[in-house]
Amino acid sequence: MAQYLGKTRLEIDALYYNSLDIQSFALMLKDPSYCYKFYWLEAIVHLIAEGISETTFDMIIDEMICNAWYSVREFHIHLSGMGSDGSVRDGLERAILKLSELSDLSSNASKVEIKNEIRKHKKELYNAKEQLTHMVPYRALAGFFANAGDTNVCWNSIRRLTAYVEAFSISKTALPYTFGTSSKLSREVRFHPEWIRMIQDNTVSILGWIQYEKVRWLQNNNPEVPGLVYKLAPMDEKMRKLSKVRLLWKGILDLHEVRDVFTDEPVQLKKYDIDHFIPWSFVMNDELWNLMPMDSSLNSVKSNRLPKWDPFFQRFSENQYILYQLMHDKPQIHKLYEGCWRDNLHSIWAGQELYRPGNSWEEFVGILSKNMQPVYDSAKRQGYEIWTR
Repeated sequence: MAQYLGKTRLEIDALYYNSLDIQSFALMLKDPSYCYKFYWLEAIVHLIAEGISETTFDMIIDEMICNAWYSVREFHIHLSGMGSDGSVRDGLERAILKLSELSDLSSNASKVEIKNEIRKHKKELYNAKEQLTHMVPYRALAGFFANAGDTNVCWNSIRRLTAYVEAFSISKTALPYTFGTSSKLSREVRFHPEWIRMIQDNTVSILGWIQYEKVRWLQNNNPEVPGLVYKLAPMDEKMRKLSKVRLLWKGILDLHEVRDVFTDEPVQLKKYDIDHFIPWSFVMNDELWNLMPMDSSLNSVKSNRLPKWDPFFQRFSENQYILYQLMHDKPQIHKLYEGCWRDNLHSIWAGQELYRPGNSWEEFVGILSKNMQPVYDSAKRQGYEIWTR
């Protein structure tokens, strides 16, 4: 049995349709005002999958921070867009940025490390976390109330809402969770036994559905960010495809001096890395037009920051033009260039315009700048730090 939501297919075992309101469960992500609604339900599913039957707002929000940490910190994803004044709209994003200010956590910190830092800075994070409890835990259940024909929900009183949710779950239809009476972050969240069984039996399908809906929301709120679906969790470094490019640049260095973009000193064989001009964490690809040899000692210092456009782009484009000239003049370099086709030459504009024969220096730089600067500017607007060295 499957519940369809537009193009989303949420598959739930048919036996649960007889005892649970699966249709209303499928409405829990409908029309969200803020992204943390997705992270709220995702955190609950993860906790239930781990065998937890009762928790607190505090623990659920810690799980939410862990699940959103990498996207916000590594890729500068805005969970609910930006306000007209440039402020962060989403409360979960604000909590993550606050923790980032308070700690030395890396963008790919583990869940254990993140939760340890949350506990360490409990007092400073309290207000940011408490704000996340105001409406989403209750509004997420609105589809159940609407399907039951109940339009008289008192949304402006947490005390009345808590009592209403408890009574509704007993007298009308079982809700996935109800609330205790403790205050603020200490408020209990109790999962219904039948819903626990359903979620544990269908965890993969439910998490896939949440992921799909979350990606759609995030892409709509981050229209300039490419490859967003790959930016929700740390990726395996083995996915990087730089070996053929390194062979290409080695062949070039054997024939021609290439000066480091950042030091303006000659690049030394066995003392260079292949790095991205516009950070990989933004473009999420290893396209040849964005890659350069650079001093190994500077690579980790640059990290995922954007190089200052002037003068570094000028030097970068000079190196790219050396590659371009040798690729057309030297058969052995052209062969190494062809070796990059599978992993590093997917951009149509690069193949049809940038690397075609016959470009003058001015034409080559014009094509490269025309295509790279909009990507660079998008990364800059997204909040990537500028590196001046």
